[in-house]
Amino acid sequence: MTEAKEAILLVGGKGTRLRPLTVHTPKPMVPAAGVPFLTHQLARARAAGVEHIVLATSYLAEVFEPYFGDGSSLGLHIEYVTEQEPLGTGGAIRNVASKLSSGPDEPVLIFNGDILTGLDIRALVTSHTVSGADVSLHLTRVEDPRAFGLVPTDGTGRVTAFLEKPQTPEEIVTDQINAGAYIFRRSVIDSIPTGRPVSVERETFPGLLASGAHLQGMVDSTYWLDLGTPAAFVRGSADLVLGRAPSPAVPGRCGDRLVLPSASVAPDAKLTGGTVVGADAVVGAGARLDGSTILAGAVVEAGAVVTDSLIGAGARIGGRTVLTGAVIGDGARVGADNELRDGIRVWCDAVLPDGSVRFSSDQ
Repeated sequence: MTEAKEAILLVGGKGTRLRPLTVHTPKPMVPAAGVPFLTHQLARARAAGVEHIVLATSYLAEVFEPYFGDGSSLGLHIEYVTEQEPLGTGGAIRNVASKLSSGPDEPVLIFNGDILTGLDIRALVTSHTVSGADVSLHLTRVEDPRAFGLVPTDGTGRVTAFLEKPQTPEEIVTDQINAGAYIFRRSVIDSIPTGRPVSVERETFPGLLASGAHLQGMVDSTYWLDLGTPAAFVRGSADLVLGRAPSPAVPGRCGDRLVLPSASVAPDAKLTGGTVVGADAVVGAGARLDGSTILAGAVVEAGAVVTDSLIGAGARIGGRTVLTGAVIGDGARVGADNELRDGIRVWCDAVLPDGSVRFSSDQ
């Protein structure tokens, strides 16, 4: 079976929708199920036979290499290319081409750095090879495709069009969307213009289609989640812990909870729903945590109730405080007896006194 030995990971985005999680940390480095999210993508690529990965970095680019180094700890050879000016998805792919060693007709895998997926990578490579495509796209089906670009295909899986976000029922001709993983014939990467921003979705793919190139779609409707919002990121982390989303990089057995070895959890605290307690974090007596992520060094005091929320590194949640769907930035202090709900975000290092907020929303 043909394998793709090389991959490009697009990890340059600013993660604006994820703030305050991404104020100090680029989105792919925010921990999911106990390790930086990017670790899961790297491990899955390695398991599918990839040996060499180039990270296309931009925002907070300096944090990637100190963590992953040359990739040898993951059985990979990792290299890094940093954009000085934002180049878009296509421009980022072209910008790292000089690091690739694949021949003109060999397959190169490309992943968006914010997608959690159960995609069968080897099946995508096989589909690409068998069809003889210039580019193959992972497609997934969604119930409401209005927020996505549609990718209709013919009976053989060949892509027939790229349709930007549809709004009227007449425009919704398929429920298939671009799921953010591709295989490019190496020569196609080299044909992308250099030195300017290029969108692979809006320029490269439609241009290839118009020129008569063969673009193949493979529908794989296993687990798929865009981690672009805090709520989605928290859910993705929980699904990794629960085993709903597959990853060889989860540091422990799948189950209701993942407590890193250096964390401290009171014996009567209740952790459910894929909750993660990070390194050196502390969970006090009687606290109840469901479907939530507690990052390194954070403290959840006695009797707090935390649901579907993310608590940043070094933050502190006071006793009996109730958090539901909240995001607490790194180093923030939420005093005792507060109630924060419905998507509220507390900025890094902010301080909320005891009993100061009974209820708030993101309206």
